[in-house]
Amino acid sequence: MTASDSSPDPTETDVLVVGSGIAGCAAALAAAREGADVLVVTKATRPEETTSHWAQGGIATARSDPESFAADVLAASADTADPDAVEVLVGNAREAVEDVLVETLDVPFDRAGDENAGEADFDYGREAAHSKPRILHVDASTGEHVLGPFLAHLGDRERVTIREDTAALDLLTHEGRVHGAVVERDGETDAIFAGSTVLATGGIGALYGTSTNPDTATGDGIAMAALAGATVEDMAYVQFHPTAYAGDEPFLVSEAVRGEGAVLRNAEGERFMPDYHDDAELAPRDVVARAVADEREATGRVVLDVSPLDFAGEFPDLAGKCEARGVDWREGIPVEPSEHFLCGGISVDDRGRTDLDRLFAVGECARTGVHGANRLASTSLLEGLVWGLRAGASAAEAAATGLDHERVEIPDLRDSDPALPDRFADEKFARLRRVMDENVGIRRTPEDLRRATAALRRLKGEVDAYTRTRTSRSLYELRSASVVALLVVRSAMDAEPVGCHALATEDESEGVSANASD
Repeated sequence: MTASDSSPDPTETDVLVVGSGIAGCAAALAAAREGADVLVVTKATRPEETTSHWAQGGIATARSDPESFAADVLAASADTADPDAVEVLVGNAREAVEDVLVETLDVPFDRAGDENAGEADFDYGREAAHSKPRILHVDASTGEHVLGPFLAHLGDRERVTIREDTAALDLLTHEGRVHGAVVERDGETDAIFAGSTVLATGGIGALYGTSTNPDTATGDGIAMAALAGATVEDMAYVQFHPTAYAGDEPFLVSEAVRGEGAVLRNAEGERFMPDYHDDAELAPRDVVARAVADEREATGRVVLDVSPLDFAGEFPDLAGKCEARGVDWREGIPVEPSEHFLCGGISVDDRGRTDLDRLFAVGECARTGVHGANRLASTSLLEGLVWGLRAGASAAEAAATGLDHERVEIPDLRDSDPALPDRFADEKFARLRRVMDENVGIRRTPEDLRRATAALRRLKGEVDAYTRTRTSRSLYELRSASVVALLVVRSAMDAEPVGCHALATEDESEGVSANASD
């Protein structure tokens, strides 16, 4: 059946926002402030299903020294970040944080003294590759203290409507302009026409076996934009966080813990980071992640030694997670690198505009140029906030010219009859993750990437054969994942080996498995 057969008249809105993390929320807020009617659609049914909710460390701010903040962002990127984009981030950081997080949402950031004291008494933390303490945080669960109140605030605003459990499947396009999207909920498809569309769909963690992202991070926005013809850049630069709990039910152990003095030790009890970098545990993430991977391979185990600090007192949430999993953090927390953040994505300008008319992208699905080849800790929430506010305002301005969708054709999407084979999507996702884990991880070789390309092309061909005859959310998520995985691999074949994208040495290449997990 077509979308028009399965639903009433198409929905219309001034601004359509796809995604409900901090970037999507910021875009919705800014557009509503400009007087636009805003519809937010999100796959999530609760905040925990968004990547922003999972953010631990906090949100970096410029404080009174924006120059050093900008220098740290550039240094962490190995001088590959766009200086103009960094200036936008740093120059708008203070105002965005004060306006939205402090004044509008009243986020209860930790304070150093009297909880009723002024900004000067915020308990600013320091994380890896930051030269100074500048991280606002709430224990090690900052994301949930930001996102829940943000969604509640939007839910109470006029002009903003939120549709949960709703997945965007395809963009509606005509002659280079985006007119909205086709969405699915409860097996039914609906066309949403919009004056402007903002993609805020998050990252690609679901493409890897171990990730600090929720399973919903399947790269939907990047895939939809790429298939519609938008430019995608820097996809090779996939950041791995060095300290995810290495065990069942993995979780992120915030970089803030190392900022407070925790150290990394291998299975022989040796502290090894000083041998890898002068900044030791506070080196850039790509350096620490590769060091942890090397020491795990060489000795079998790496733990984060939290004995130098009052771990339970300073990080009660993390201590509770350890205890819930039977981990005695006093003996050290077993850690391993885990996929964390995509530095590339849909190419956008300083207002979040893509090269398709009326299409914007913000947050992790966007490539602003701020991160270059490696992201500085605790800048993701800030980037989403700053670009979300700017894109939302620009999207509302663009939408003010009105809708023009009479000639737009709604894709002929069919229902899932015949149904997908049992476990089809699960089995294909497992295969995709094996390919990515084995060939497109912390270190890659040209042969790895060639094997991955061949395997992923076969996988995408199988998925495309099904999408031509039926529609389901799991199938379209699988399509998105296979498209994005190919984009990552193809970018890695040509990208400069710097930052997150590291090539294995000749010795390491000889030890790589030839199994493509086909």
